[in-house]
Amino acid sequence: MSEQILANARLVLKDRVVDGHVLVRDGRIDDIASGRHIPVGAENLDGDYLMPGFIELHTDNMEKHFNPRPGVMWPSSLAAILAHDIQIAGAGITTVLDAICVGEYNANQMRRHILVESIAAVKEASSHGLLRSEHLFHMRCEVSDEGVEDMFRPYADEPLVHLVSLMDHTPGQRQWRNMEAFKKFYKLEKLSALELENEMAGRIAAQKEFAEKHRKAILDLARPLNLPLASHDDTTAEHVEEGRIDGVTISEFPTTLEAARAARAAGMGIVMGAPNVVRGGSHSGNVSALELAEEGLLDALSSDYMPTSLLQAAFVLGEGEFMDLPEAVATVSANPAAMLGMKDRGEIAPGKRADLIQIRMAGDTPVVCQVWRQGHRVL
Repeated sequence: MSEQILANARLVLKDRVVDGHVLVRDGRIDDIASGRHIPVGAENLDGDYLMPGFIELHTDNMEKHFNPRPGVMWPSSLAAILAHDIQIAGAGITTVLDAICVGEYNANQMRRHILVESIAAVKEASSHGLLRSEHLFHMRCEVSDEGVEDMFRPYADEPLVHLVSLMDHTPGQRQWRNMEAFKKFYKLEKLSALELENEMAGRIAAQKEFAEKHRKAILDLARPLNLPLASHDDTTAEHVEEGRIDGVTISEFPTTLEAARAARAAGMGIVMGAPNVVRGGSHSGNVSALELAEEGLLDALSSDYMPTSLLQAAFVLGEGEFMDLPEAVATVSANPAAMLGMKDRGEIAPGKRADLIQIRMAGDTPVVCQVWRQGHRVL
């Protein structure tokens, strides 16, 4: 039996913050005690915060390591995964759903390559005991893309797949209803008016031809496996209702207050971007996550493109008017765990996995000092 005690910490529990220590046995939390007493043999955390390890529902960070520059594919998939893993663990994330875009939108096959190589690399790294965080997958299915069904089908029953989302990034709607934001994001400013018109027309035509057919095909593959389903960038109540009928339980990055309210009425969990919280607004000009928090319409956060944003956003929310720190930390731990049906993690409580992070304040900035996954120190 392995045993350790983490003492003299500010424990962020489900409903309060207390000074105390945590007893860990065989990778699980065995007991919690309050007070500043440091038992013999305990590790002294010097009054720092001890929080549950974060659970990431959607990060695009992995793709950056496979494709670090336009036109560059990193030659070692294992090295790419390990570089991503240490960045994820360093952000306090102990369970990560690496989000893979299923769909190409062009002929270079980059995303098909990343899909195949990333799953194989995670399995290889895991077999050698090299991963600090637990890596699972979120399949982001671009329903308007011609190749999405062919890409998704071989991996629908992959045990590492824990979430499937339905996306449609056709310009002029959802996330990209602001055409100027769309052009800026995809670096299309240099296109002539005719070239831009042709680009838009091609994507709109693809949506008309493929979206409905592929949405049905993805749902037919995912439902028998009881995979959680998410909708991406809902903008209207009609978008949310479509998802509700299809069995969607997670509204991921609703772009308007209307859509978020509809998601709450439909009983969906609402996920927003942590960078939106830290920056004080959406980079696409969509609804502010802080506005949704004020309305009681924010359940969970995703780091999206910036892993460290989860920790920063939790403290921004916890120091605001709408949540206390335990409620804010739940948006990056207990609440995502509940959305995925993971009952064994996400909280500092007896019986839960000892996925824990030590957080020290450097002025106003929270910093990850140590990380444990199932009781083993990984950082």
